[in-house]
Amino acid sequence: MSARRRPRTAPANQLNSISTTQDPKTPPATCAPDDAYALNRSTDFFEHAMSTLADITSSFRTKPSEKARAAADREAILADPGFGKHFTDHMVSIDWTTERGWHDAEVRAYGPLLLDPAASVLHYAQEIFEGLKAYRHADGSIWTFRPQANAERMQRSARRLALPELPTELFVESIRQLVNADAAWVPSAPETSLYLRPFTIANESFLGVRSAQRAAYYVIASPAGPYFAKGVAPVSIWLSTEYARAAKGGTGAAKCGGNYAASLLPQKEAYDNGCAQVLFLDPLEGKYLEELGGMNVFLVKKDGTLVTPELSGSILEGVTRASIIQLARDRGITVEERKVTAQEWRDGMASGDVVEAFACGTAAVVTPIAALKGPGFVAGDENAPAGKLTMSLRQELTDIQYGRRADPHGWMTRLV
Repeated sequence: MSARRRPRTAPANQLNSISTTQDPKTPPATCAPDDAYALNRSTDFFEHAMSTLADITSSFRTKPSEKARAAADREAILADPGFGKHFTDHMVSIDWTTERGWHDAEVRAYGPLLLDPAASVLHYAQEIFEGLKAYRHADGSIWTFRPQANAERMQRSARRLALPELPTELFVESIRQLVNADAAWVPSAPETSLYLRPFTIANESFLGVRSAQRAAYYVIASPAGPYFAKGVAPVSIWLSTEYARAAKGGTGAAKCGGNYAASLLPQKEAYDNGCAQVLFLDPLEGKYLEELGGMNVFLVKKDGTLVTPELSGSILEGVTRASIIQLARDRGITVEERKVTAQEWRDGMASGDVVEAFACGTAAVVTPIAALKGPGFVAGDENAPAGKLTMSLRQELTDIQYGRRADPHGWMTRLV
């Protein structure tokens, strides 16, 4: 298996005032007319920004932790890591200001952040995050899955939350740096991985309602055990009819903490009703499927068609979702991205027109859904086995991630 080709250059917003959508020969809006004229006459400004990006990407400082766990303690954790309970010895941090852009990239000891009580993130939730994994292959090498897609999604989230956009190359390099520092924390047992959590917060101290002029990007890592400790098991999900996850024109398509905070109360309602996850409906009419609290949803029709809610602007564009769609189309399966009503699902399960359902996301990869429950109804059989297509797609995707199968789309990037 060969490493994925080098990601395309994507100059990022606020990297020395260059936007991802800005023409290299067009000056930033903050330039004076004379400066703008000069910049339009040459590519010096753009070339300087690219040079700056290359410099920061290649100049990560490393400050090894003085309190790294002993090998025996680490191995004890890796034997039963759970999910998000333990963290590696190091973290990545990169600072940003409007004056300097991204700077001071370093790998340093994992530890608490020093935040002023007036930091913008604490008051106005100006923050975004991502989630991806590092996988140890049979030969000991360590790889990650589609990091460029996560980087691009984080840039979209940053635009929506008025935060600086981290360049794709710098995002990938930050992952590489941390995994190289903490390679011993990547477990090797089946279905295990190192979960990576990049995030950006606004850390300028002020109480005015505006976008911050100072921010910081971090990456932390946590060893993850198998999501299904006793094997993949179908779950029941709860249809929320009272709460909406996001509104039209809101932040539903961004991966920001506020979306997840808003899902916690309906998620508790799901637990109280014996369900593993909550499914949200559209905020306008309250009848079209959107997504689960942290996963996208798919239905499998009797004729083999795969159906998933279209990206409406209030649904997160999942990397796993996109990958499942591609793998299905590779097989010649018809995939429909369209509006799907909850009634279509309920009626389809009753008539036999819907034969499988599943959810997908980074943590669980693919989760079979046995039943849909809501106030006063149960659709499906809570004891039904996982569907054949569901499990086949899950197997194919995890085989690619763990290096057990060829990677035809070049999705994997080697880290170590």
